[in-house]
Amino acid sequence: MNTASTSEPPASAPSSGAAGQPRWLTDEEQRVWRAYIDATTLLDDFLDRQLQRDAGMPHIYYGLLVKLAESPQRRLRMTELAMFAKITRSRLSHAVARLEKNGWVRREDCPDDKRGQFAVLTEEGLRVLEQTAPGHVEAVRQAMFDRLTPEQQKALGEIMRIVAEGLQPSEAGADLPWLR
Repeated sequence: MNTASTSEPPASAPSSGAAGQPRWLTDEEQRVWRAYIDATTLLDDFLDRQLQRDAGMPHIYYGLLVKLAESPQRRLRMTELAMFAKITRSRLSHAVARLEKNGWVRREDCPDDKRGQFAVLTEEGLRVLEQTAPGHVEAVRQAMFDRLTPEQQKALGEIMRIVAEGLQPSEAGADLPWLR
């Protein structure tokens, strides 16, 4: 049932918009939205399966290792790493604990902030990342870039940048995952 394009809202639908009427999606918007949901769900699953098979880690952990590898001295404050990963501090803490257990990351206390900690990529973590990266980049190419023209790639990048920027308000008190 395409409830977003019907003239009669479902009984449980919240009201918003002019005169209390929801702004239902048009048929075309509904098609785009569902295509986006299908594609991102399948892409996340495809990349997770590839990384689990090749390195025994989910995609989110791979992203954390990459960000640490790209950082000066392969280290970042935990709050910064949560911001880059777009996840809550609690979820990051759990992920780093798992990466520590594997010997891929270690935590270090922050010398100028007794409550702060750094996540540091270990030599073993860097080795695992270097071994995993070729297969992962091939999976990304196969799943996404090989299917798109250069023009489509550019358009997709611009669209995703606009969406991401719109969901990251800069005002104080913004409800963002890494601030929770």
